[in-house]
Amino acid sequence: MARQSMREEIVEAALAQFHERGFNAAAVKDITDRAGVPKGSFYNHFESKEALALVALGRYGDGRRLGDLADKSVEPVARIRAHFEFLRDEQLEVGIAKGCLLGNFGAEIVDHSETIRGGVRSGLAIWAEMLSGALVDGQQAGSIRKDLDPDVTARYLVSAWEGTLIQARTFKSADVFDSFFDLTFNSLLKP
Repeated sequence: MARQSMREEIVEAALAQFHERGFNAAAVKDITDRAGVPKGSFYNHFESKEALALVALGRYGDGRRLGDLADKSVEPVARIRAHFEFLRDEQLEVGIAKGCLLGNFGAEIVDHSETIRGGVRSGLAIWAEMLSGALVDGQQAGSIRKDLDPDVTARYLVSAWEGTLIQARTFKSADVFDSFFDLTFNSLLKP
């Protein structure tokens, strides 16, 4: 029987490979080499690279700290701002080089894999749902415009963030983050 930790090692290595190189450029051998496990052990834990990608997407989503958006002990606008500051700071730590795994997979592979399309769609929907909840809380508190549809606004913020990441990576500049924060918090959401 395979070591229990091999699965975890493969998932962590896959998440890193997918995030750094993309789905297509991350071969199973690259993933198992990075995990330090034999290539054959991959198939003891995963039926395909797509199946592993779904697990990696879930793991990536777990690391987005989405639960912080529902923390009622923090003022709603502060929750939303802190969420995007966390995501921005992650990008700055890696030299604005990796982007968002959901957006990366969305651009690279969803047209070719219904399985991964479902995983990306689910991840984006959960993210938007959590943002929508914080927006509703802000509207009820009077700190966010009441004329905004929270669900539509949440989907817009996710899309705007993904576009911001593309620009930041393209220009290798953090300046575009300033535009996102300024327009979001000093214009769009402001009551």
